[in-house]
Amino acid sequence: MGHDLRVTEIFYSLQGEARTVGWPTVFVRLTGCPLRCHYCDTAYAFHGGERLSLTAVLLKVKAYHPRFVTLTGGEPLVQPAAPFLLEALCDEGYEVSLETSGALPITGLDPRVNVVLDLKTPGSGEVARNLYANLDHIRPRDQVKFVITNEEDYRWACEMTRKYALTERCEPLFSPAFETLPAATLADWILRDRLAVRFQVQLHKVLWGDARGR
Repeated sequence: MGHDLRVTEIFYSLQGEARTVGWPTVFVRLTGCPLRCHYCDTAYAFHGGERLSLTAVLLKVKAYHPRFVTLTGGEPLVQPAAPFLLEALCDEGYEVSLETSGALPITGLDPRVNVVLDLKTPGSGEVARNLYANLDHIRPRDQVKFVITNEEDYRWACEMTRKYALTERCEPLFSPAFETLPAATLADWILRDRLAVRFQVQLHKVLWGDARGR
């Protein structure tokens, strides 16, 4: 197929976030990211990795016989071959999701892909990298995620949800930054303000902490 990718890891785990949380899923983690979020838990994916052909990646995924496949990073869209991989995974019949920072355009992707767009909060240190034009291309099947570190982030996420009418257009996800904001605190804020958003914790971290490949 002629499209090589630099891959940090391919592993089988439970999906910890978004709409398919809890389902066994194959994760393809590509190498490289232009962002440096303060709470990043995958800095090991910034550099290195193994160069694989698109065909080789598909064979590794197929070995797990999955229903769900997630392309993640780093920032997977930093690699030019990522859209080709997403299309090929969809062609194989998998239910495919993309985890992206939203700092790079999501236009032109295979429409079968479910996009989970992580809109960066002020507490990430990378709020200036948000490409807000991406929100014009969010569909009802997609999710916009906010990783919240404190009440300032929460208020900002509420404002972005209102400004871009996210509750009418997609499924907003509010997630506490792991070991930074107590999950119960964020849950209390959402209930207090009667937000029409989906609260989530990172299931994989509840189960395995920061273990790599989980």
